[in-house]
Amino acid sequence: MLKGLLSAIGAYKIYERWLWQQVKNRKMPEHIAIILDGNRRWASERLVASWVGHQQGAERVNQLLDWCLDLGVRYVTLYSFSTENFKRAQLEVKEILRIIEEKLKEILTDKRIHELKIRVKIIGRIKLLPKSLQELIRKAEEATSKYDKQFLTVALAYGGREEIVDATKKIAEKVKQGELSLDEIDKDTFEKFLYTAHIPQPDPDIIIRTSGEERLSGFLLWQSAYSELCFLDAFWPDFRRIDLLRAVRTYQQRKRRFGK
Repeated sequence: MLKGLLSAIGAYKIYERWLWQQVKNRKMPEHIAIILDGNRRWASERLVASWVGHQQGAERVNQLLDWCLDLGVRYVTLYSFSTENFKRAQLEVKEILRIIEEKLKEILTDKRIHELKIRVKIIGRIKLLPKSLQELIRKAEEATSKYDKQFLTVALAYGGREEIVDATKKIAEKVKQGELSLDEIDKDTFEKFLYTAHIPQPDPDIIIRTSGEERLSGFLLWQSAYSELCFLDAFWPDFRRIDLLRAVRTYQQRKRRFGK
């Protein structure tokens, strides 16, 4: 009720403009990663099915991309579905994957994606997903593979530990085949085998998590070593441009030392 009243009197718009004035002339993060959390709790509060929350969350992603583009953010990485999420009720998993399929179909015909040259990449253990979804992923990645102006990366069937294990296996196979020596393995080499190797700047400047939870839940464990962290109370379907600007302001107010 309070949100509705504030919106009606224009308070949010005033606050949004004030935030924009604060951040617009300062250094923007180049890479923003977001853990899209709180869809189920959003639905529970409204006494609707959980898939309604996931649908609303998916629609919010469209707006997020516009906001990030307006801010000049080149890399956006989203945590949408983890390997652990497969343990949820079968009906909920089915609905989530259906919604993801719908969004990937939209990407194939989204003029914004192609006009702005946004490269789309899905990272995770893709083989765990349904065949139809795997095919859509292939088509979306193929259709945008030559783009390099902006990067939209979505983590599906993803786990940070799994990513590190998979990279290690690939490196071990290279060593086994004699294509790589132990002395050649360093941090830079390891990063080339991670899911995010396609991103020129794979390490997020800031990782945002919605819903009030304050943990990474395995998201980008390697890449997040020096990322700034921002935890917001808003459930993902309620995420607004104000929340993004608040996170950007938080990033700008911190002094990044990278261990120095």
